[in-house]
Amino acid sequence: MKLTPLKAREVVKALNFRDGFVTAVARDFKTKQVLMVAHQTKQAVLKTLTTGMMHYWSRLRRKLWLKGEQSKHYQRVRDVWVDCDGDALVFDVEQVCAACHEGYRSCFYRKVRRGRLTRVLKRKFKPEDVYG
Repeated sequence: MKLTPLKAREVVKALNFRDGFVTAVARDFKTKQVLMVAHQTKQAVLKTLTTGMMHYWSRLRRKLWLKGEQSKHYQRVRDVWVDCDGDALVFDVEQVCAACHEGYRSCFYRKVRRGRLTRVLKRKFKPEDVYG
């Protein structure tokens, strides 16, 4: 899914950026499994909507980043949902390989079972092989 810059700016104008951010949830477009949650600035939303590839704001690195720019594990946008307050977006994406930098398909690879965090997904790759 790609929008023209004009259409993308119209969408961004309708959003409510709290402290400069909206919450972005990426989920698998087929299974609806939540892959990751991150933040987006206006620039990140504009880049996402005009390129069709997920862009986020890294609070740690304090910069805009294209998901997969290093790993090649890109997220291609298929659909976008906006919540009632306009401050959270759900992106249905086509995920290449895995979303999590720890090597799992989803960042939500652990579940609370009997009061403990239990890994429920298998690793798709070794982080050291991808990130050095």
